[in-house]
Amino acid sequence: MTSKPMVLPCVASRINENMEKIFIKNRHNQNVSVLIEKADNQKGLAFVMHGLGGFKEQPHIENFAKAFRDNNYTVIRFDTTNTFGESDGNYSDATVTNYYEDLEDVISWSQTQAFYQEPFILCGHSLGAICSALYAENYPEKVRALAPISTVVSGQLSIEAHTREKMSDWEKTGWRTTIGYSSGITKRLKWAHMADRLKYDLLPKVNFLTMPVLLLVGEVDTSTPLSHQKILFDKLPGKRELQVIKNAPHTFRDEEHLREIYQIMDKWIKSLG
Repeated sequence: MTSKPMVLPCVASRINENMEKIFIKNRHNQNVSVLIEKADNQKGLAFVMHGLGGFKEQPHIENFAKAFRDNNYTVIRFDTTNTFGESDGNYSDATVTNYYEDLEDVISWSQTQAFYQEPFILCGHSLGAICSALYAENYPEKVRALAPISTVVSGQLSIEAHTREKMSDWEKTGWRTTIGYSSGITKRLKWAHMADRLKYDLLPKVNFLTMPVLLLVGEVDTSTPLSHQKILFDKLPGKRELQVIKNAPHTFRDEEHLREIYQIMDKWIKSLG
C-alpha cells in the first residue's frame, strides 16, 4: 500500500497567480520539489516527468508542460529524488525504483488537493517515460492518456543499446562517469542503477495500456532508439501514435526540435477531446 506523503509546513512559494512550488515528503521522508501550474478553467490534469539526471525546468519538459497548459490542463511537474533538481538525494543513487516511487507519491499527494481530477494524463521523458508507463500499467483506470517520450522500454533493451565494452566496464568498476551536456557537471552513477533497471520491462503488461498512447522519439536517438519504440508500438492494444523528430537526439534541445515536439503534443492533446 502506497503511503501518502505529507506537505511540509511553510515551504510553499507562489511564483505567480497560477504557479506555485511546494515541497512534500516522499515515503522515505525525503523532500520532493513539486511545481503546480493551475488552469483557470481546468479541463484536465497532467503530470510531466523528467528523465535520468534531469529536472523539471528543462526546455523539453517545459515544452511538454506548455502544451498541456495551453489546452487548459493543470500541470504538475516535479524533481525526483536522486537527480540534479531541488529534491533530496544524490544522482549516484538514482534508480527506476526511486523515480517510480516518487511519481506514485506525487500523485498520492495530488489526490488531497482541490485540483485533483481522474482520469489524468501522464507524460514523461526517458526514465520518466517508463515510470509513467509502468504507473499506467498498474493503475489503468486512473490514466486517461499516456505520452512516454523517448521511453526506456526495458532494462534489457537498454543494455543492448550500448556497447558490450561500456557495459562491462561499468559493471566491473561499479561506476559510469559522464559529463552533463549543458552544465558541464561530472555525473557518476552506480552499477546498482542498471541492476535495478533490469527488473523493469513494459512488454509483459502492455495489454493494460488500452488508453491513447503517443510515442515520440528523435531520429538519431541511440539511448532509446526508434527500433525500441517500434517494439512497444507494435504491441500497444489501443489507439496509438508514433512520431519521429528528424535529426533529433535523445534529449531535445534545438529550437526547431522543441517547436516540433510542442506542435505534436498540442495536436495530440486536442485529439483527445
